Amino acid sequence: MDIIEELEWRGLVADCTDRDELAKRLSKEAVTLYCGFDPTADSLHIGSLVPLLALRRFQQFGHQPIVVAGGATGSIGDPSGKSDERLLLTHEQLKANIEGVKKQLAAFLEFECKTNPAQLVDNADWTAPLSFLNVLRDYGKHFKVNAMVAKESVRARMEDRDVGISYTEFSYMILQALDFDHLCREHRCELQIGGSDQWGNITAGIDLIHRRQNRQAFGLTLPLITNADGSKFGKTEAGAVWLDAARTSIYQFYQYWVRVDDRDVIRYLKYFTFLQRDEVEQLAKQHEAEPHARLAHKFLAKEVTELVHGEAATIEAIRASEILFGGDLDGITEATFREIAGEVPTHEIGRDRFGGEGLWLPELLHEAGLASSRGQARKDVKGGGVYVNSHRIDDEQQKLRLNDLLFGKYLLLRRGKRNYAVVLAC
Repeated sequence: MDIIEELEWRGLVADCTDRDELAKRLSKEAVTLYCGFDPTADSLHIGSLVPLLALRRFQQFGHQPIVVAGGATGSIGDPSGKSDERLLLTHEQLKANIEGVKKQLAAFLEFECKTNPAQLVDNADWTAPLSFLNVLRDYGKHFKVNAMVAKESVRARMEDRDVGISYTEFSYMILQALDFDHLCREHRCELQIGGSDQWGNITAGIDLIHRRQNRQAFGLTLPLITNADGSKFGKTEAGAVWLDAARTSIYQFYQYWVRVDDRDVIRYLKYFTFLQRDEVEQLAKQHEAEPHARLAHKFLAKEVTELVHGEAATIEAIRASEILFGGDLDGITEATFREIAGEVPTHEIGRDRFGGEGLWLPELLHEAGLASSRGQARKDVKGGGVYVNSHRIDDEQQKLRLNDLLFGKYLLLRRGKRNYAVVLAC
């Protein structure tokens, strides 16, 4: 397959300005393409993975990707898909966000290869030196207001009389078009990709290139992902799922993909992994035959987590997941245990209580909230339903001492199959 066929098979083409002509152009020689990412936060979230991975797919097919960190466009705010005006970020916030986002962008593409290395640029570099008058004279004259108003991103906001759209956000389209024009002139960039909500901004750039340079350029949009149950992709009760481990732990990141709806898992394998067609089809057959085994979910979680966080971190996340589903603690690192501790209730107990004769297990179970009373805790222990550090304890008189503490300070308690608590001796 060529790159367009590859994207279409994966369900990753929402629209294209001239599909056949673009396919011909891509088949002749390598093409330079770009996608922009505005630094609205100091981390990207998983919604950014679709365009990021699309750039990587193009690079794998021999084309040269440019990633634009939106130091200029991010200071204005894109109205696309937004019902309210964005809060403008300070220059200090933008600078910090750009640094965080740049590190993440650089992890997905090859920047050192000899044939088609990726480039990472900031649109503030060519936008900041421009004066307001220069923009009006050299660019503004090519934009018809009636055409701008007709764009979906603008029209939707204008139809809401209570909210409307400021001139600042109305001008975003011009800035993004200016980016495409600049990259086409300076880097021979002929293709812009982005989410389907960027269609109006992308076509504005194509029109500007035609008017100023009399050259043909192309646009290709990717679908905005929605879950099968209608919920917003990339959102949990805790909020967005971020690529930065400081915002979304690697364990939580892994678990997000393990828990996706059965109706979504094969589709997401196509969107978010680099598995070949026969591999995806094989997983689809296994998923249909044994959905309870959740093999496709585990494969998806492993592939995406490894892509974003690396192999070693993924192994730790899988290990933590296994432990919370009854696995043993042999060989666990303290870092992995802390991931587990972050997912279950944690109770602090005075360290001195583990000295001497130790702390009676039923008493600890009650204090940790795993039993309604000491009497109930004794019954649970006697019935074989209590585990300490993944080892079953059936002695109702069991005492826990300092040498039972993991890393000198933790205990992992479990009652039944899914009731956990971590005890922190302090």
